[in-house]
Order: sequence, then structure tokens, then C-alpha cells
Amino acid sequence: MNEKDCIMLQYVAEEQSLTKAAERLYITQPALTYRLHQMEKEFGVPIIVKNAKGTRLTPEGEYLAQYSKKMLDELGRMKEYIANMRNEVKGNLRIGVASYFGLYKLPPLLKQFRDMYSEVQMNVTCGLSTEIIELLIREEIQVGVVRGEYPWFEGKHLLHDEHICLVSQKELAMEELPSLPQICYKQPRFYAGSYAPLPFGETVSAWWHERFHEPPLVTMQVDSYETCKEMVKHGLGYTIIPGIFVSPEDRLHKVELFRKNGQPMKRHTWMLYKEHSLQLATVDRFVSFMKEQHRQ
Repeated sequence: MNEKDCIMLQYVAEEQSLTKAAERLYITQPALTYRLHQMEKEFGVPIIVKNAKGTRLTPEGEYLAQYSKKMLDELGRMKEYIANMRNEVKGNLRIGVASYFGLYKLPPLLKQFRDMYSEVQMNVTCGLSTEIIELLIREEIQVGVVRGEYPWFEGKHLLHDEHICLVSQKELAMEELPSLPQICYKQPRFYAGSYAPLPFGETVSAWWHERFHEPPLVTMQVDSYETCKEMVKHGLGYTIIPGIFVSPEDRLHKVELFRKNGQPMKRHTWMLYKEHSLQLATVDRFVSFMKEQHRQ
């Protein structure tokens, strides 16, 4: 089973259709079917089975597809290390970023890095910060960008931070907050394993309990900062979110929050990586580039 066979099995597994898999491989369906039959003879087991909904892999075929994915991953790593033995900045760079950073911050950075190193191929995954952490642990990505505080004990660099702010349609008296409707940001539920962050809500609660002896009047709970802001714009209450989500065009009142000891309430964005990945010239250059672009 060679590299082309591994790719073929991946496409068949993903598409569950010989026609679509053949299109992605730029070959005809009969040619794909012939090669699958040859593999069935080689291994002595059925690999695919057809039904009314299309084509699916047999249990043996699924095992071969999983094995082929491991082979492709190992082959990719081998090619990267071979290239980096000559200190060449080329090959694949696998990055995982929190969705907000991927949408608003990453594109111009990748454009600049790509202009510097045109032979680097970018593979970018966006998701929840906890998902990015898990990908980094499994080494499915080489560099991760996450928002929030995580127990990470390898390479870590602060890219930037932003104030946590009270956001409202108009200026509010702080002492009146307990009687005013609050639109509360609530983090989505997810499995975080041992890499659970300090929840944003706990940070806000600590600030609240320093000032008030009664709970906030929460009238809505939403799982998006942007949605919190839109609710405020429509006069449904005030919210407490990172100030970076509010622009002058929103025409909202924004107050930066501080703890009683004078410490500003902030949300941090971190770049994370494993130290041994810096042996790859491409990863090392990208990490250095990000540090240079985000000097404190």
C-alpha cells in the first residue's frame, strides 16, 4: 500500500461515494474501483460495500483507512524533518487558533509570513480554545493560539490582552447595577480534560462579589460575546465582555473594569507550542515571527 493508496482510502472514507472520491483523485470511477478490488485481493478481505445510500467501508476497510491516516501523518512529519535538516523554511505549517483570533487577527499575519516564506503551506484550524489545546497535545497542530488562562508548561508567549469592560447603551451608575438587567455571557459546554481554563464567568463573579452583596439581575444568558453586544444595542440590558468586541461604530458606552486592588480585569491571548517542535525551521521561524509582531 503506497501513499496514493492511503490518500485514496482517506477520500473514500470521507466521501462515502466512489464518484466523489474519484473526482477528488482526478481519476475515473472505474479506475478507482479497480484499484480497490486489487487491494482487496492483496489483503484477502472486502474493503468496500455498496448500498442504496452509496458506498461505505467495511470494518476491515475502516481499519485500513485509519492505518493509512497514520501513515500519511508520519510521512508528512518525515518530509518536514528532512527539509529542516537543511534548515529550509518550507513544507506544512499546522496552526490552530481560537475562532476570534482566526477571524480578525490571523489573516494579515499569515499574509506577511507567506510573503517572507513562499514555500510554506499553511494548514489552519479554528475552534474553541480547549479544542486547540487538545490538537496541540496530540501534535495534530504545531502552534496554537488560545484565549484565556490554561495550565500549559511548555512554550508559551503572550500575544496581547484586552480589558474586560462593562458595556451599556448609556452611562450607568455602578451602585445601581444589581437592580438593572444583565445579559450574561456563559461559556459553551465542552469537554476540557485536564486543560480546563479559568472560566470567564468566575473572573466576572470575583469582581462582582468585591462590590456587591446581592447577585446580578441576570435576564439572559448567551454563549457569544457578539450576541451579548447586540442585545445591549437593542436596549435589553448591560453586559460584561472583553472590550475588543466593541468598536466606536457600535456607539455603546464602555467602562474598563478593575479589581479593588487596582489590578485591571483583562483577557489574555497566548501562543502555545511544544519546545521540541522548534527543531523544525518552519515552526521556529513562525514562532519567532509571532513574537516579533507581538512585542509587549
